[in-house]
Amino acid sequence: MTTDVTQVTVEELAALMKKAAGVTVDPQELQRRVDTPFGEFGLDSLGLLGIVGELENRHGRALPTDAERCKSPRAFLDLVNGALTTGA
Repeated sequence: MTTDVTQVTVEELAALMKKAAGVTVDPQELQRRVDTPFGEFGLDSLGLLGIVGELENRHGRALPTDAERCKSPRAFLDLVNGALTTGA
């Protein structure tokens, strides 16, 4: 029995912020400020939508529609990782 579940890490989120939205954030800073609104990092809703699209392509499944409305890295990671774990 194989499980093909991967959790999105803070480091991966920081890399996706740069790739999908052109926003450079140090992963350690992102970890320290995990409850800070995305807007304070310079990431807008369009950038977050790009990150959601990239993750959907990587994992071959749709993420919850609420993913693009998350306000902070913690809320986003909790929602996305929960969906990837349950397959919902």
